[in-house]
Amino acid sequence: QVQLVESGGGLVQAGGSLRLSCAASGRIRSINTMDWYHQAPGNQRELVASITTGGPPNYADSVKGRFTISRDNAKNMVYLQMNSLKPEDTAVYYCYAAGTLDWGIPFHSWGQGTQVTVSS
Repeated sequence: QVQLVESGGGLVQAGGSLRLSCAASGRIRSINTMDWYHQAPGNQRELVASITTGGPPNYADSVKGRFTISRDNAKNMVYLQMNSLKPEDTAVYYCYAAGTLDWGIPFHSWGQGTQVTVSS
């Protein structure tokens, strides 16, 4: 019932920047959390950054000081600004959201993923 669409991935050289966007659509009453995960080949999906309504953002240690997560609550969007990218940041990045639908039922949804490739 809730669709998440990511954009902004691509190929960038080490040290470069990318900005990911994720738009949530559907019969949404409220969104509690919007997060970014990544998954490299052969690895498990890992939390990169998380932002809950009214709370401070949280980051994986590996991205602290380089990545910034932000939300536009009016548009149901979340962004991930990625600076000083490293080859080890290469992965598919997924948007995740959890909240409540119009009729009061909780939801949680994943986006389809966007590839980020950082060349050395």
